[in-house]
Parts: sequence; C-alpha cells; structure tokens
Amino acid sequence: MLNGLDGLGSLDGLGSLDGLGSLDGLGSLDGLGSLDGPGGLDEVCGRVLAETGCPSVSVAVAAGEELVLARAYGWADVEAGRPATPGTAYGLASTTKAFTALAVCLAADRGLLDLDAPLPAGFGRAAPTARQLLQHRGGFPSYYDFAYSVPGSSDAPGDAVDIEHYRRQLHEPGVEFEYANLGYQELARLLEAVTGRELGALLREWVAEPLGLAGFAFGPIHPGPAPSAVRYTPDGRAYPPCHTGHPAATSGWATAGDVALFARRALGLLEPETAAAVHDAPAIFAPASLGYGLGRVVQRTPDGSVIGSHGGGMGGVAAMMLDLPGRGLSLAVLANSTDKTARNAVVEYLTGVLAPEFDPRHFAPAVEPALPFALPPGSWSGRITAHDTTVPLGLTVQPDGLVEVRLADHPPVTVPALASARWDVRLDTPLHLPTPDARLAGPATGFELRLRDGDLTGRAVAYKSGDREGFLGSYLPHPCELRRER
Repeated sequence: MLNGLDGLGSLDGLGSLDGLGSLDGLGSLDGLGSLDGPGGLDEVCGRVLAETGCPSVSVAVAAGEELVLARAYGWADVEAGRPATPGTAYGLASTTKAFTALAVCLAADRGLLDLDAPLPAGFGRAAPTARQLLQHRGGFPSYYDFAYSVPGSSDAPGDAVDIEHYRRQLHEPGVEFEYANLGYQELARLLEAVTGRELGALLREWVAEPLGLAGFAFGPIHPGPAPSAVRYTPDGRAYPPCHTGHPAATSGWATAGDVALFARRALGLLEPETAAAVHDAPAIFAPASLGYGLGRVVQRTPDGSVIGSHGGGMGGVAAMMLDLPGRGLSLAVLANSTDKTARNAVVEYLTGVLAPEFDPRHFAPAVEPALPFALPPGSWSGRITAHDTTVPLGLTVQPDGLVEVRLADHPPVTVPALASARWDVRLDTPLHLPTPDARLAGPATGFELRLRDGDLTGRAVAYKSGDREGFLGSYLPHPCELRRER
C-alpha cells in the first residue's frame, strides 16, 4: 500500500500546515530561518517519505519555552486518506520514559520518595533505588512484551505474556547499565504506591497539564478526541491496538509539539538540584560513550554543552526528542512506522542545521559494540530456567570458531558468534525455546553468556526479529547456566 506514496514528494502543501507562520525573521535563532526555502525541511521530508515508504512524519521545534515550528507530512491514516497534521498524536514508545522519569523526580521534590533509598523489599537480589532504576542500573535485563487486540476489538488478548514471570533481576543493582523496561515499570509501582494515583492520571495532572501538553495521553490506544496516527509495519500493514505489561516505559501518546515543549519546559518544574541531576549521567558503555541520566540520554560536547534526548521505537512507532539547553532549543520528530529510517533522516537534517555536534549514537545509545569472538574450543552443558520449567542446553565451541547449539530436543544448529565488553558469547539461533510464553514471543532464541571460572552464565532470550512478517513480538530473557564438560 505504501509503495503508492511516490507522488507525495510535494505533499500537496502539507508542509505549510504549521499554523505558526513562516520562519522569516527567525534566522537569528541558530539557523531556524534556513529550514525554509529550497532544500529545506519541506523538501527533505517529502523526499524522505517518498524514498522510505513511511506514511507520515511530524516535526516540531521549540525555542525558549515556546513552539516556533510545527509541521506534518504524509498520511496519518493511509486507508482513510487522512493527512497528518501538527495536531495529530503519535505513539511515543520509549520516549514515554522521559515523562515517567519527570513524575518520579517530582515525587522526590514533594517529599514522597527518596531517589537514593532502596525500594521496598521483594526483589531477588538487593533492592534497587529509584535513581538506579531511572538510570537503567537496577539489575533488570532488557525485556519487552507486546500483545495485540483481535480485529474489531481494543481489548487485550487473553494469551498475553505475564510480566510477573520476568520481574527478576539478573545481576546486582548499580553494577552496570542495561536498558530495562522492567525497571521503569517498577518506578510506576512505586509512584502509584506513594501517591495512591494511577500512573496515567498522575502524568496528566503532574506533567501534561502544568506544561500545557494538550495532546498528551497514556494507554494502549489514544482516547481522542484529537486525531491519532495509525501505526504501520514497514510494508504498510496497520497495527491493531498494542497492550504491554510495562506501560510506564512505552505507552505515551503526544503531538510533536507536545514533545518539543516537554523537552524545553520539563526541568522548570523541578527543584534546581533535581533538575541538574537529570543530566548527571554515568556512561552507558565506557570509556567514551553517551550517558543515561534521569530519563534522558546525555551527550557532553567538547565545549561542555549538553544534548539530552530520548528515542522511542516499537511496532509502528519511531520517535525522537532532543533538547539543546545551551541553545535554548528543542526538537521532536515522530513517525508512524516501525522502520526508523525516515525519523533518523529528518533528525539528521535538523541537527545538521541546528546542532552539528549531535552524536548519531543518540539513535541507538544502548546498542553494545560488538567484539570478535575469542572463546577457546570446548563443550558446556546446563539448563535454561523459565518460570515454570527448565530446558536443557548445550554448547560446543568448534576449532573454526563456530558454535554448535543443542536446545531441548531440537536438532543441533551451528552458528557464528560474537562477543562484547560484557559478554564472552553472543549468538542467535533459529531454535524455538519450548515454553508457552516463548510460543507467543517468537521463533528465535539468542544467548548472551559470560565465562567465569570455566563456566558460562547469562541469559537465553526468546524473541522475534522485526515485523516484516506478522507484528513485532516480545523479548523474553531467561537465566541460564552451563558447566564445562571435563
């Protein structure tokens, strides 16, 4: 369906739907004036949508604390022929974390919680603090679960994955960074316990209303009455409503203008010490990497300036928020496709004009750099632990560096492997982990393992790669242990 968007290069004038006039006279605002004219924003967005097949993109820029640009291009609903406008709300996916983090910081400023106090008991390891959870250092692994309504319904399906089966730390808090939706859902539990309010209501009352974010909403579907963008797979199939066990990390909706204003105005709600702590960001991957503070990815430029960001991606969502406090600018780019190519191209154009020092690692800050696989030949055997069963597992590293994997009663497969600074073994297999949840998650199993005292420990992850077929699946980590065979 989306291949028919080749004629949208000019977008039939949609580029002018900013409602804010032209950018004439704004040339003094760090290059904003150059966004108009030949080769400007309208032309770039039209070309990007035509080249990528992304249905639409919405763009906003705030200067000071006011919106100075809000434009939308393409189709919010392809089948209905409904164009995107600056008033169209888009799914935010993980950009939601910045909103949840602000609510946690506000609760701390109001004396309802202590950012550095361990959460109440109930964790398998040491209890993390709110600050550790905000910075993705609470000991939880990467995880997500997505379940989709049946056609004609907005209700959650009955066979959704239960997040409680995966609510466990895989290492001690404070030790290392690991991007964790589970940690942000723990923050939601904490907020609801100390305020007695449901998180969505709290975000509206504490965040959206004080900041003037009229289009912000929270939940599996946008409640209206403002229009929202239909979410699409890369090949143009519309997503049904998506339900998840970690809404605090993924279930926000907003217009691009809302996101840009949030980025500029949010820290003004906080006490000065707390606002400064938002940008106190330990490195994600040492030595020279971006950091993650209290709900924002943080880049320190050579002149000491800060660029704060948060991206978001899930089925039919590609979002990016950027804040440039030294320039008094912020920007937001929202798209309604799983494929982030269009989002990234528009962000690259905008930052090329407004912030040339922008580090492209903001697009995927939690992707760990790969290293060559160097584990010596040998064999290991052990098990994967699911919430209701254990699954036998064996690995053999061959002299040529390939790894034979033996999972349950599947025929063995031999696959290549990589490593990283944290993991001695990283590999993916086409083998299906034989558990009920993994049946819902997807057809593949990946492994990340450390070598310690001759044995391998780490995780097995049931997942589905992308949504070129079907819809985006879940990502379910399971502890595993293997002992070296003597």
